[in-house]
Amino acid sequence: MQIKANGININYVVDGASGAPWLIFSNSLATNLAAWDDQAREFKRAFHVLRYDQRGHGGTEAPGGRYTFGLLMADVLALMDALAIDKAHFAGLSMGGATALGLAEQHPERFDKVIVCDSSCQSTPATAQQWEERIAVAQKQGMEALVEPTVARWFPPEVIKANPPHLDKIRQMIRSTPVSGFIGCAAALANHNYAVAVAAVKRPVLFLAGEKDGVTPAAMRKLSEALPGSRYVELAGAGHISNLDQPAAFNRAVGDFLGQH
Repeated sequence: MQIKANGININYVVDGASGAPWLIFSNSLATNLAAWDDQAREFKRAFHVLRYDQRGHGGTEAPGGRYTFGLLMADVLALMDALAIDKAHFAGLSMGGATALGLAEQHPERFDKVIVCDSSCQSTPATAQQWEERIAVAQKQGMEALVEPTVARWFPPEVIKANPPHLDKIRQMIRSTPVSGFIGCAAALANHNYAVAVAAVKRPVLFLAGEKDGVTPAAMRKLSEALPGSRYVELAGAGHISNLDQPAAFNRAVGDFLGQH
């Protein structure tokens, strides 16, 4: 379904019974709301589940130019307003994880529990340069040139060797991401820092990381240590897209945090 919010048409899907608490899932760069299929099936029994495509992704409009996380967060709030959602739990992965922590910091009145997955929630000069290099590749060669390098970064070598079905699902998501949407969101990832204010968050937060997601687990442990009362869970064997590598363990950690189990 699509709805006009914050000046663009945003694509979304709602699962579960009305009247249950809202649980919103936010996608990573170069994926779409179908990345949360396993979670929608699991959590629609206890929650009113909203999945949406971030600006420039999936079926959501992809305006040209460089985006900011302020803009991506404004999209979330406008979507919630358009759907008459006063308050929700919010889970995001990678780009969606930074969106989640930013919302927890800046709009705590709209959210209950917040789940930040596989995101250090900040850029560095080195990562900013990497994003600019990937933007240049997308501009010059299109998304196809980014498919296999992205898969190699996101998934552990043993997962790539086993080649489970979710790898081709991700490849197709990357391939079909609009170049303008990738560039816009990559620009946001090149310039953000929600780690600096993490200690001020007043909402319950779960930091969730794949064990084999490079330096991300260490960065997320630091985020959790800086926020008293937060929870940190590491998923054995999972890479950057931890909800697809280890869906059962991911769902269990989220369900435990939300009080489902």
